Amino acid sequence: MEMAAIALAALVALLHLYFLVLEMFFWTKPLGRKAFGLDKDFAERSKALAANQGLYNGFLVAGLAYGLVLGAAGAGKPWLLFFLGCVVVAGLFGAATASKKILYVQALPGALALAAVLAL
Repeated sequence: MEMAAIALAALVALLHLYFLVLEMFFWTKPLGRKAFGLDKDFAERSKALAANQGLYNGFLVAGLAYGLVLGAAGAGKPWLLFFLGCVVVAGLFGAATASKKILYVQALPGALALAAVLAL
C-alpha cells in the first residue's frame, strides 16, 4: 500500500509541476492557450495572474516532494496529508468556480492519493 501512496502522491506532484510550467511559462504560447482554452488577448492580459497561480502550484509541488523524501508512512505523512488536502480543496473550488474538468484533473488524483496516504 505504501508504494501506491508514493506513486499517487508523486503523480499529483508531477501534475502540479506541469501546471506550474503551463501557467508560468506557456500561458501566452499556443500550448498554454490550448490547454486552458484561452484566446490570445485574454492570455496576454492575464499572464501575471497565471504566473502567480503557477507559483502556488510550485509550493504544492515543494510540499509534496518534501513529504515524499521524508517517507509516506513516516515523518512525511503529515506533510503529504496537508498538501494533498490543499490540492483536493483547490480542485473542488476550481471545479465549482472555473471548470468542471478541474474535478477530474486535479481533485480526483489528489483525493485518491490522499486516501492512499490515509490508509498507511
